[in-house]
Amino acid sequence: MTHTRNAVNHFLDALHLRDFVAARRLLADDFTFEGPFDTFRAPELYLRTLERLYSIVRKVTVKRLFVDGDDACLLYDMETNTPVGTALICEWFTVRNQKIVSMRAVFDARPFAPMFSL
Repeated sequence: MTHTRNAVNHFLDALHLRDFVAARRLLADDFTFEGPFDTFRAPELYLRTLERLYSIVRKVTVKRLFVDGDDACLLYDMETNTPVGTALICEWFTVRNQKIVSMRAVFDARPFAPMFSL
């Protein structure tokens, strides 16, 4: 379980520093992501979108990180510099060989919809 917690925490640290190169090193080559707006089957595509997202992120405050074997569930508040304000986000990570192989994000997407022309 320590490797799972470490991988997720190091990923969060890299994002906090906006070090997307370091974040990439923590993602497996076959990394997948599913969220309310996008699905990615390659880490580079996910990180490109994440870089754009982080242009509106003011702060991330971790509320809780639960770890069970290779799986982790992260709950955090994402404070933005948009009318959305702060959103509670839940992400489910799967870690293998100390790399994040998948993430699934769950959150109320309605406040973000105007930004994505939905």
